[in-house]
Amino acid sequence: MYILRPLLFSLFLCLFGLTELQAQTPAARSAQPSKVAELLRLLEDEDVRVWLEQKQAAVSEPRDNEAVWFIEEWEARARARFNALLSAVPRVRGELSRVVSAVRQEARGSGLAPAALVLAIIAGIAFGTEWLFRRSVPAVPLPNLLLRQAYTEFLTLSIFTATVAVLFFLFAWPPLIRVVVLYSLVALIAYRLAAVLVRIALAASIVSARSYLRIRIFVALLAATMAFSAICARLAVAADVRSVLAVGLSIPLVVIAVAMIWGERSSEVRSLQGRVSRAMGISGAVLLWLLWCSDFLALFWLGMMLVLVPHALSIADSLTLSFSPSRSRGGDPPAPRTVLLVRGTRAIILIAAVDWVAFVWRHNFPFVSGEVTLIRTIIAGAFNSVVILLIIDLVWQLAKAYIARKLSDVGDEGALPSNALARESRLRTLLPVFRNALAAALLCVAVLTVLSEMGVQIGPLVAGAGVIGVAIGFGSQTLVKDVVSGIFYLLDDAFRVGEYIEAGNYMGVVESFSLRSVRLRHHRGPIFTVPFGSLGAIKNASRDWTVDKFRIRVPFKTDLDKVRKLIKNIGGQLQADPEFSSSFIEPLKLKGVEQIGEYGIELGVAFTCKPGEQTMIRRRAYTMLMQAFRDNGIDFAQPIVQVSGDDKDTAAAALAMRQLPGAAATPTSS
Repeated sequence: MYILRPLLFSLFLCLFGLTELQAQTPAARSAQPSKVAELLRLLEDEDVRVWLEQKQAAVSEPRDNEAVWFIEEWEARARARFNALLSAVPRVRGELSRVVSAVRQEARGSGLAPAALVLAIIAGIAFGTEWLFRRSVPAVPLPNLLLRQAYTEFLTLSIFTATVAVLFFLFAWPPLIRVVVLYSLVALIAYRLAAVLVRIALAASIVSARSYLRIRIFVALLAATMAFSAICARLAVAADVRSVLAVGLSIPLVVIAVAMIWGERSSEVRSLQGRVSRAMGISGAVLLWLLWCSDFLALFWLGMMLVLVPHALSIADSLTLSFSPSRSRGGDPPAPRTVLLVRGTRAIILIAAVDWVAFVWRHNFPFVSGEVTLIRTIIAGAFNSVVILLIIDLVWQLAKAYIARKLSDVGDEGALPSNALARESRLRTLLPVFRNALAAALLCVAVLTVLSEMGVQIGPLVAGAGVIGVAIGFGSQTLVKDVVSGIFYLLDDAFRVGEYIEAGNYMGVVESFSLRSVRLRHHRGPIFTVPFGSLGAIKNASRDWTVDKFRIRVPFKTDLDKVRKLIKNIGGQLQADPEFSSSFIEPLKLKGVEQIGEYGIELGVAFTCKPGEQTMIRRRAYTMLMQAFRDNGIDFAQPIVQVSGDDKDTAAAALAMRQLPGAAATPTSS
């Protein structure tokens, strides 16, 4: 179906210029007085009066089968259309001869050259100006090659258009020649614009080199057809004759398009699916052409949009992504401006298609333009709802891309200062909640707006929802308590994602949270899902700094100054360790004697570090203290058991003490 895109696109442009939404009715002839008198006499006849009353009653009765009536009406319209085209064929030659003679006579009378020669002169001057400009202006150093080519193409096209406009407005044209020259130049500029777009699509690998020349030939023929049809309309050619000319000029376009579909690459039609697709493409093109010829414009434009819009969206996505200055790398979320460019272009295409189909249906579709109020309301509401949903989708996509981009930037913390880390952590906590709330709000707005466009009165719904909400609020106070508590926890910045908290019997790292609960990952693996209303007071162990204290017990005769120096030396070694150097705020040091116990002296040791690093530092400090005490002959205090009594009891007690674990290293006295 690749080559079907240029076919239907061209038919779209052609029929846009050639069709008329409303058939024109010829002016009624003035009735003769004798015929009016005869009509009045017949109206006074009793039989005629009874017959008219019966016909009026039959018309006023509702139709039993609307679908059958519409089918019969469409059949009558198609038959009348073809009869009108056939009856206008003999008058085509005369109308064209009259128009050509009028243009020639006006040119001779005003002393101008033939219109074709004038057009050739203007086009030659414009092409020459464009060529000189292209040769003299240096290339613009843009980072994107495709963007640089588009800039050059559109700049030269602007120079060409400006030259044509200046040459056209420089002279005072006679009326008929002015129409011919004007629409011919407009068609030439339209062809140049289409050629520029096709070249850009070729550079972006959207159009193949094989189809490039065919598309340009097709567009040239299409532009000439559109210009000829517009000139005939402005030169007062009869409407039925213009319709015949439009049908005749569209036949070569359809033939070329069918030939382009048939001539697809053999690799695409070897399989059964490829052959079926090619046959469906040809059948669809012919069917659309027949619908247009039969004046079924509502069905014709609906079919055109169903085929054109998906291809137009695909082309728009490819072009916008090619022109986008910031493409996402790997798994990175897209930038908001890229989303705005892509989604905005898609929304513009869809809104334009929907509005055009709605405009055509409003004037050509019986269900919309007739008296079937319910169907007309539903169809109009569907068209308006599509536009509203597209706008809401654009807002949602922009917000989601912005939040995803922010979360991606927050995840890459690196070596940020503490205040920046706190800000990034708070963003990582609040942005998912904001995203979920925005999604819910947009969904509610979309549903209510669509119902309103469909003719549903949303006032009672909103009021009923408010009453039901109050009733649910009274009946589910726990749920309301959880939601309100969660809001205040977030406003107070009590915790963030990634922080270790303790709340009652629950402790763990905050993984995520919803509007009602928070998920805590325990350090041993289990996950607690705790409602906000059950949290109570929160102990946050991951903010700013933490002080870690522990005690060691040494014998009474230990040299405390020596112990202080050893601990200070260990603190310096820990600070010099690359693994822990960035975690320390205050080094490891001896605080002093905490308590004189029964078996020895208890010394307090403390250090200040970043939250979450204290456990690893304490374990390393334990290991280094044991090694330093062993190297310097300092023992840790141990319980001392004193035994007294006779020798027999003393020997038995000593034997029992030796059998205890570690008794050999325990000093005893009697």
